[in-house]
Amino acid sequence: MALFRSLIDKFKQGLEKTRQTLITGVQGLRNLLLGRKLDAALIADLERRLLEADVGPKTTGRLIEQIRADFAAGKLETGDQVLEYLKAELKALWPPEDRALRFAQSGPTVILVTGVNGAGKTTSIAKLCRMLRHEGKTVLLGACDTFRAGAVAQLEIWSERLGVEVVKGAQGGDPAAVAFDACAAAKARGVDVLILDTAGRLQTQDPLMRQLAKIRAVAAKQIPGAPHETILVLDATAGQNALRQAEEFGKTVGVTSIFLSKLDGTARGGIVIAVRETTHIPVKFIGLGETPDDCQAFDPEAFVEAMFAA
Repeated sequence: MALFRSLIDKFKQGLEKTRQTLITGVQGLRNLLLGRKLDAALIADLERRLLEADVGPKTTGRLIEQIRADFAAGKLETGDQVLEYLKAELKALWPPEDRALRFAQSGPTVILVTGVNGAGKTTSIAKLCRMLRHEGKTVLLGACDTFRAGAVAQLEIWSERLGVEVVKGAQGGDPAAVAFDACAAAKARGVDVLILDTAGRLQTQDPLMRQLAKIRAVAAKQIPGAPHETILVLDATAGQNALRQAEEFGKTVGVTSIFLSKLDGTARGGIVIAVRETTHIPVKFIGLGETPDDCQAFDPEAFVEAMFAA
């Protein structure tokens, strides 16, 4: 219980901007709902607040439709009841499932990390490295982003801080060739985990998306079962555009999990809920700060409790 409470407190701190908008602020849901009788105007105001928090039109529409139906049937009469209803319904969005990283049964585990420029991909990789190192695993990085100036240098800075090595190629070179060399090095050195960084490509750029698919194919050919995990880094501040990114990347590389970055920097943290109901891709990690230690495994129940905590 103490560990769960500690996790809720961590989420509360990271979700402070969202909580001020959605829950605790002058215009928050608590002030909107607590101690009030439910009526049509209050439900309409609630709908607007949920949309403002990026909970998304699909989830918001379903919640509001049920609240209106229960209100009409006399099952919901007060704002206090609505708050408890919202918590229960949002928790139910996430069925029991394995949200741990998937590892290879033998040989190196390959984690392919992708996302658009500015999503916080390199920092998220650093956070994954720190987490894996704390678990006692050896890690190797593959710098497959050969297009963006400074991308390899940025990855190297993090690698030096974290004590891991980087396999890189020439600026502007073939990213798939770097993936080939990184896989070969991972096998030769017997490392536990190989993380492949990729170019921050837009999901609308077909040639770059094809290149990403090529990197994936090279890894699969070199190491059985690779990539064992394909993580899409989404910027929580991107709002509904993040949902489109998830859909397009999922078509190209079969995204298996999402790392939602910059959640501490947005007042619209309801995007976690929208990602779940729209894409059904599990959010496995969230970024709640700028340092490598600010990587938090996602726990839906603790997340919802933190969002609605006083």
